[in-house]
Amino acid sequence: MEIRVLKYFLAVAREGSITAAANSLHLTQPTLTRQLQELEKKLKQKLLVRGRYNVSLTPEGMVLKKRAEEIIEMVEKTEEEFLSIGDTISGEIYIGCGETDSMKYIAETIKEIHNDYPDIKLHIYSGNSEDVIEKLDKGILDFGILIQPVDLSKYDNITLPEKDVWGVVMRKDCHLAKKKYVTLEDLYGIPLINSRQAMKKTSSQNDFIDWFQGKFDDLKTIATFNLVYNAAILVKAGVGCAITLDKLADTSNDSLLCFRPLKPKLESSLDIVWKKYQVFSPSAKLFLEKLQSTLHSEKNSKVKNGYCN
Repeated sequence: MEIRVLKYFLAVAREGSITAAANSLHLTQPTLTRQLQELEKKLKQKLLVRGRYNVSLTPEGMVLKKRAEEIIEMVEKTEEEFLSIGDTISGEIYIGCGETDSMKYIAETIKEIHNDYPDIKLHIYSGNSEDVIEKLDKGILDFGILIQPVDLSKYDNITLPEKDVWGVVMRKDCHLAKKKYVTLEDLYGIPLINSRQAMKKTSSQNDFIDWFQGKFDDLKTIATFNLVYNAAILVKAGVGCAITLDKLADTSNDSLLCFRPLKPKLESSLDIVWKKYQVFSPSAKLFLEKLQSTLHSEKNSKVKNGYCN
């Protein structure tokens, strides 16, 4: 398959019309139609359902769309890496992460890099661990920030200095809002909105599941989420309470929501990871060096102020 033809296919998928796609690509409609027919013949699959005024993707076409997007993204990333090789450090850095307050360390590093190397551009992809790992393994991302529990055996990693605290986001008029902490017994019978990632039972240790003492399935889980923003909307609507990490949902004085930590306390470590034996672009290598320096300075500051043992 040629990259050019994959771009043609993606244009048709985007426009929903061969005519519109041909116009955007500055091709004639017969030329584009012929290219698509040759692609279907090569793959031995029907990719498009042709209607009178538009086209839609078959299930096989949806699969190709996803793969084509990944291929194009990887090709563009590779081109950018080689174009950035030179005396002046420039280029693109791709980082995937879930929702966490520890992004502040990444933000500090990005700010420092931007001040010193304005030609470097950073791209942040938000998603749960499964999303980030998929892109990381395919080489689309340089780094991923993963919240435990997760299997790190395939990666090199740096553990970030702070842990995120688990608790319950609820409406301020919820009866649990009167408590300082939420225990396992408090959760029985409460409609709960839970993280799909945290709930996942894996072969590795899962401190989140362990906290529930084997009684997680006895709780009333009515919905699941992968990012907190939408879960918070459900909580505001009175659907239920969300078990999530602190500092992700808006629990300010003006908000309808509040956060109460779990008791006994439950925390999750965070790691920034990259593939083992990764060959970094100059800009990605610089980012890692700057991040290590930022974290080293943070550790020294805490030791100096008596926060570390």
